[in-house]
Amino acid sequence: MENLLYDLKICRNNTKGAIFILAFRTSSFFAKSILLKIIGFPIRMIYKILIQWVFGIDIPDTTVIGRGFQVFHGQGLVINENTIILNNVTVRQNTTIGNTKPGGPSPIIESNVEIGANCVVIGNINIGSNSIIGAGTVVVKSIPANSIVVGQPGKIIKQI
Repeated sequence: MENLLYDLKICRNNTKGAIFILAFRTSSFFAKSILLKIIGFPIRMIYKILIQWVFGIDIPDTTVIGRGFQVFHGQGLVINENTIILNNVTVRQNTTIGNTKPGGPSPIIESNVEIGANCVVIGNINIGSNSIIGAGTVVVKSIPANSIVVGQPGKIIKQI
């Protein structure tokens, strides 16, 4: 509950982001065990309809997402359920984060990372803490902490 309150505080000026995180955290709670999945079936269906169909955000409720996660705009956002996202990560619209082949490993996004619009982050890679991925960037290799990455393929243009 403390994480949800923190998330909602972070999203106070981002209505769509607040609705997403509230729905995601609620649905994620009911995805933790077989019993909760049975009890929470209607809630999980509402999550799928509202978030995936209406908002156009494809993030399974079983994805590991830390506190302070923010979605801006969201439309066209796809994150693979095997992706691990740590704390205070911001993601913008039309971004794909996932694996290179079905069942393959997905990225680990460390804390305090900002991912711009229209990005692709795929493969068995790590995105280091305090990094910024510029709009339209394609990332297929691990990025060290405190980096600014842009381009196709993504190149580090500055260490901050």
